Amino acid sequence: MRVVYVCLLWAWCLAAQAQSLDALVAEALRNNREILAAQKRYEAARERPGQESSLPDPTVSVGWVSNGNPLPGAGLGTSVTSNIGLMVSQEMPFPGKRKLRGEIAAREADAEFQQYLAVRRSVVARLKQAYHMLHHAREAMDTVIENQALLHNFIQVAEVRYSVGRAAQQDIFRAQTQYAIYEAQRLRLEQERISREAEMNSLLNRPPGGSFQLPDELTPPPLDVTLEQLRARSRTQAPQLRRDQKVIERSELAADLARRDYYPDYTVSGGYFNQGGMPPMYEVRLDVKLPAYFWRKQRAALNEQADRIREARHSYEAEQQTLDARIQDDFVTAQTSMRLMDLYQKSVIPSAKLALESSMASYETGALEFLSLLTNFMTVVDYELNYHEEMMRYYLALDRLEEVTGLLLDR
Repeated sequence: MRVVYVCLLWAWCLAAQAQSLDALVAEALRNNREILAAQKRYEAARERPGQESSLPDPTVSVGWVSNGNPLPGAGLGTSVTSNIGLMVSQEMPFPGKRKLRGEIAAREADAEFQQYLAVRRSVVARLKQAYHMLHHAREAMDTVIENQALLHNFIQVAEVRYSVGRAAQQDIFRAQTQYAIYEAQRLRLEQERISREAEMNSLLNRPPGGSFQLPDELTPPPLDVTLEQLRARSRTQAPQLRRDQKVIERSELAADLARRDYYPDYTVSGGYFNQGGMPPMYEVRLDVKLPAYFWRKQRAALNEQADRIREARHSYEAEQQTLDARIQDDFVTAQTSMRLMDLYQKSVIPSAKLALESSMASYETGALEFLSLLTNFMTVVDYELNYHEEMMRYYLALDRLEEVTGLLLDR
């Protein structure tokens, strides 16, 4: 039994190791509870157009009129006012109202569908961002741990030189202080790693405490679209804007319905009454609702819907401006981060490492003081951490642009 358990655990670990970001996204789309809740809201909204466009339920009335005593049939056949009958009534909205109500509900369902798409994109973007932040935390931790080991060697060298009178005691203290600073940084990165793994487990609807196997290195994809293309794409594909468009259409239909409320609804009734030995009696009636208080009710309702239309259009314009600003900010962030990564990788970090190697050689011969060596060492570490941070910023910007435009930028 133990062997079987170990084999299953090993198979699970291999599956987790082989799981890519695309697989994680597919899992989130299947299992995330925010997405499933939004899907059910949309499915529920789809059931409303048929309800709203249907006729009101008919009314069936059964009763009698008796003479002499209240029992059914008293006086039936002997009194002209005694009868037992049935009446059916059907309320009829003015022509066109039912269709408008159905179209209003359909637009509301369309808006819920766009909200569902927005939730899907939001979950995917948050998952990808947590993924890249987790990758950054692990890469930064590896960099800090690796350089802590190198700094520990520096400390040992400084202690040996101090023991023979070739170094000052403050050199050891400075190195130990910097070692403690890196240790504090490592602890903060460890906290970030735990937080991001918890966020990913939550988005994937997994039990808490699970870890993720990430690739050792990521190759940032190029940003091969222009700012104008991103903005144009958002105007047609951003769920927030498409939802606001459906809200505008819904408000315009609601205004048309408010105009039709000036026209009266009516009720058609028909009945059959048995009078015993006398000829049966039939009744047909038309009841009309008069909009007698239109200046307080219908006119106010029409003004309300006119304001709703203006509100929806202003909301659409505000959302469009907000998305344009977000797209420009993320686009510039991505461009800047890509240039900085290229600069760090090709120029800054290699030059800093050469300076460190040169200072190490000079320190060993006694031609350079320890403070200069430590400064060059700290510079290399800072630049390496900055490189990983810029990579994270680049990916986060791509993920936010994906959420708005629907383009697959984080390939």
